[in-house]
Amino acid sequence: MNLVRPLKRDFGRPDHGWRRRLYAIVFEAGTDAARRFDAVLVSAIIASVAVVMLDSVEAVRARELAVLNMLEWLFTLLFTAEYIVRLLCVERPLRYAFSFFGVVDLVSILPTFLAVLLPGFHVLVDVRLLRLLRIFRILKLPLYFDESQVLWRALVRSRHRIMVFLGVVLILIVVLGTVMYLVEGPSNGFTSIPISMYWAVVTMTTTGYGDIHPKTPLGQFVTSLAILLGYGVIAFPAGMVGVELATAKREKQQRARACPRCHAEGHDDDARYCKHCGEQLSTT
Repeated sequence: MNLVRPLKRDFGRPDHGWRRRLYAIVFEAGTDAARRFDAVLVSAIIASVAVVMLDSVEAVRARELAVLNMLEWLFTLLFTAEYIVRLLCVERPLRYAFSFFGVVDLVSILPTFLAVLLPGFHVLVDVRLLRLLRIFRILKLPLYFDESQVLWRALVRSRHRIMVFLGVVLILIVVLGTVMYLVEGPSNGFTSIPISMYWAVVTMTTTGYGDIHPKTPLGQFVTSLAILLGYGVIAFPAGMVGVELATAKREKQQRARACPRCHAEGHDDDARYCKHCGEQLSTT
């Protein structure tokens, strides 16, 4: 299993002591202990999500309620311990707590505790809906897989071009919606510009629900143009991200490896020994 760690390590890395060693296992990559930690965590996330899914099946829940509750508490305690460890081993715990994955960690463990600590909480929120928040644990999975990290880098680097592209698409949707509202009118189902914009989105994405469709020749001609534009809408961002994917893929070959002794990073992929202390590096 090829596992990696968060892209941004801006939570503060301790310089020495047990917190530094713990940080290397929890937040860094390249050591056997870190890989084992990730493998256990990924397995636990997958298993816990499976438990949440089974809990939503009434027949299974009625028959295996005790087992499901026991497993849920087991996973909750495990993820709570992980969350506390992450807070303890960083220099800036609040920054981690308010980061995306810090919030996901908290949301994934809160429902179980809230159901016990606040028994009247169901008055405000259905406890069944509260339990379903645990499914957000699955959002942590992409953090540990190499290819998802490469895709994330590509998306981040191309975000400005994607935002400009989405702005252009939004303008096209407004223009097409307005044109169709004028051409077809309320009598043909285009009762307002927002409804016509909904038609434009459905048409340009080539979904075509058919709940609203043009009936005049001019409206059908505009629809044909919108469909042709839709193919460009789908293909254009794929090309932008594809270029960045190729760049990120090349950089992946030079990804940093951590020394198991001094935890130094920045080694080449073909390096066999640490350039700082001489310790043999892992080749897996």
